[in-house]
Amino acid sequence: MAKLYFKYGAMGSSKTAQALITKYNYEENDMKVWLIKPSADTRDGAAILRSRIGLEATVEVIPPEVDIHARFLGSRVRRCDVIIVDECQFLTEAQIDQLRAIVDEQSIPVLCFGLRTDFLTRLFPGSRRLMELADVIEEIKTMCDCGAKATVNARISDGYIVTEGAQVVLGGNDSYIAMCHRCYVNGIREHKKIKLHGQN
Repeated sequence: MAKLYFKYGAMGSSKTAQALITKYNYEENDMKVWLIKPSADTRDGAAILRSRIGLEATVEVIPPEVDIHARFLGSRVRRCDVIIVDECQFLTEAQIDQLRAIVDEQSIPVLCFGLRTDFLTRLFPGSRRLMELADVIEEIKTMCDCGAKATVNARISDGYIVTEGAQVVLGGNDSYIAMCHRCYVNGIREHKKIKLHGQN
């Protein structure tokens, strides 16, 4: 029986790498994959999905106004065996409902990879809807610099944790770091200088 999966993790937990490895595993077994991402994710170019470790693939970009269910039914991808979604937190709630409909009506598994919460520890709309609708919810774990499990995606500007601003500001290791909640709160309270990974 097909299922809707939500595989979430903090920044740097190799979500995109896992999505691309999953795609490879399906294709190695002669199965067809529809790989998609929301148009809000423009970091690697419009039609490229790239992980930090160098894996990449061509991806179909889905703007917020697109009905994913209708696009699936009206195109050649209807013959796919699985749908893999990266950066699913940027999908609209309606688009998550549309993915749910594909699972239920077409018996096609849908695997969604993305963030659960933003830099203020608030759920993204797409992630909230997945928490409500997914058959399987799995955490992809990563660690804080202190060694504890990271759960917060801290946005950093000029070395300090940002506590206000737009929910969506694209970036990677240049502007975000995964932290445990204790380090995140202490960093704000003590106005600590935070060193981003890969910076001297």
